Amino acid sequence: MAKTFTAEDFGARIERAGRMAEAAGLSGVVVTPGADLLYLTGYVPVAITERLTMLVVPSDREAAMIVPVLERPDAESAPGSSNLTLSDWADGNDPYEAAAELLDPEGRYAISDAAWAMHLLGLQRVLPDSHYVSTSDALPMLRAVKDADELELLAAAGEAADAAFYDIVGVRFSGRKESEVAADLAEALKAHGHSTVEFTLVGSGPNGANPHHEFGERVLREGDMVVLDFGGIKDGYTSDTTRTVHVGEPTEEERKVHEIVEQAQQAGFEAVRPGVACQEVDRASRKLIVDAGYGERFVHRTGHGIGLTAHEPPYMVEGEEHVLEPGMCFSIEPGIYLPNEFGVRIEDIVAVTDDGGRRLNTTPRELTIVA
Repeated sequence: MAKTFTAEDFGARIERAGRMAEAAGLSGVVVTPGADLLYLTGYVPVAITERLTMLVVPSDREAAMIVPVLERPDAESAPGSSNLTLSDWADGNDPYEAAAELLDPEGRYAISDAAWAMHLLGLQRVLPDSHYVSTSDALPMLRAVKDADELELLAAAGEAADAAFYDIVGVRFSGRKESEVAADLAEALKAHGHSTVEFTLVGSGPNGANPHHEFGERVLREGDMVVLDFGGIKDGYTSDTTRTVHVGEPTEEERKVHEIVEQAQQAGFEAVRPGVACQEVDRASRKLIVDAGYGERFVHRTGHGIGLTAHEPPYMVEGEEHVLEPGMCFSIEPGIYLPNEFGVRIEDIVAVTDDGGRRLNTTPRELTIVA
């Protein structure tokens, strides 16, 4: 049975958010519907609409949340609601005037990246001397370090995605459309416990040279390299893995490029340990590809954090100097993309341990041949 987070779990998260805000010199954190609100309270509004829902976690007093009056019963039933003061506002009244009661008129707050512009502007209208910065800039590590229960959920999501990979390599690729293989992948993810399929990228032949090609109507054929990047949500936490397969026997160049990416992925994994800056993971993977002469064909960062969302801090990219801590969880996914020819990407989710890293994906990283 999946972990059910308790009021005590959410209370500890709110306390930590307040301490982090104080350490960053902020008055607190303003949280609107999305992953941060779910993380801190367990509350997901029935529908994210134009009506203001806002949690405020001050650095010096109890957290408080304001919701539309018609949604108050749902908010009261959230598992983390006992850790905060709840108030409401009714249609016909100014929600920002009501929300202003929760804020320091001259305070400086981190605000959810996904906050609607109309809500931020509304707060600035009623509190013109207040200031706001994005949470990802001011408090990028808010959700970055996962506890043991979160890691267990992420590992289970990764295991389910791995099972979907074993299913998909057993289907026929040649003569079928990318969209058909993508549909098979989606069904496999659901069959192995994903409640939501977030993405099923199938990039065959030249389409694989576009890192974010989703899928199309191209018919796969013998000789195609195929990038499979897929994931979804299982018990609230996200999976994300990439393997590159080949329809029939590959050429020497295709084998060579795949082996370089495989080695780069391993180098990134071996760089993972507490106290190392995130950028060192990117540097380790990238060096293998640069030294092999394909540096200009590795066109994206090496990895991104994962948790309640598929992309979140920390990021494995040059310039990211945050150090790795046990409990951080992120992708390592180097790639080489040869325009008009093919692409190769290999991705595992990795959790930082006390002395290194732990892969949450364990399917074969060597080139898999499919029919």
